[in-house]
Amino acid sequence: MPDILMLSAAHPPDDVRIVQKEGAALATAGFAVTHLAAGDLPGTHAHGVALASHGPKPAGWRARIAAVPRMAGAAATLRPAVIQAHEPDSWVAGWLAARRCGAKLILDVHEHYPSRLDGLVPRWLGRPLLTLACRLLGRAAHAVVVAKDGLDGPFRAVVPVRNYATPAAVTPRAHAPGPVALVHLGALGESRGAFTMLAVLARVPEARLVQIGRFTDGSEARFRAAATPFGPRVTLHPWMPREAALALAAGGDIGLVLFQPGIENHRLALPHKLFDAMLAGLPVIVPAVAEEVSAIVRAAGCGLVVDSADPDAVAEAVRELLDPAQRAKLGAAGRAAALGRFGWPAEAARLVALHRTLTATG
Repeated sequence: MPDILMLSAAHPPDDVRIVQKEGAALATAGFAVTHLAAGDLPGTHAHGVALASHGPKPAGWRARIAAVPRMAGAAATLRPAVIQAHEPDSWVAGWLAARRCGAKLILDVHEHYPSRLDGLVPRWLGRPLLTLACRLLGRAAHAVVVAKDGLDGPFRAVVPVRNYATPAAVTPRAHAPGPVALVHLGALGESRGAFTMLAVLARVPEARLVQIGRFTDGSEARFRAAATPFGPRVTLHPWMPREAALALAAGGDIGLVLFQPGIENHRLALPHKLFDAMLAGLPVIVPAVAEEVSAIVRAAGCGLVVDSADPDAVAEAVRELLDPAQRAKLGAAGRAAALGRFGWPAEAARLVALHRTLTATG
């Protein structure tokens, strides 16, 4: 019987935030933590967290809704003291399970969910309905935590547990003269600037591109075709564990975060890739549209903020960073900030304190 059940509908069993950050912090604090997720498990434990499956991973939103009762039943059977749920459908499943087994419920808010129906239904209809649903679920929960600033709109009395940097055993880049490798970590796609990166290569012959991750929008075949003229200047690596991805990234020169404008979750983004590039000692080029990302980069003095929809602006930023001394200065500032001001320990302490309060009042 776990003290704390991390419940997710779609996140992978060893998800970075759920398991490697939050679960690991709680396990280190002495809690018995289980992550109940969908799909096949990579093992029985990860980072001190027990892994369990509530069934196959649903394909599509209809299957996710249909899986809610199964997820709730599996969660209630484990009889945890606290359920921390990580997506709207797992929030509902967590609420149902908590009513059955008497657990406390925490909603973990990763994204701006009221905007998720943009493009499918009119904003004047979709956003108010989803905002109301978030507000009602938030009132039914014992606490709400948010992964980044700006997500608290529909909720009351949120606890910030931001996706700041977790320390990692990586040797930071020793910058030197010569051609530069632009590095992009994580999910790939058109809205994340994949094609803008190719446009930058066309403008900066001294640069090559290293992408580490997987395409999530179905654009991979089109991207590979568009990348063919660049030959070996474009390298695509599949998804790999964080430690391996960090080691590979530390062999590059400049980290890229190129979320495109027009998507609310891009405006409010706080991606792992930003902090991983900072930990690897890479200066970063980030989008002005991503408000928290750009604020962190400006505060840390670790990179350049650009219009990510303008390949000329991104290319100019790359040219500014061709100087290895400039890259070394910004990269060192970013690494120091990721290990200090924007590090995970203070966020972890806040989460542990919340769970101690909830379990003490159980």
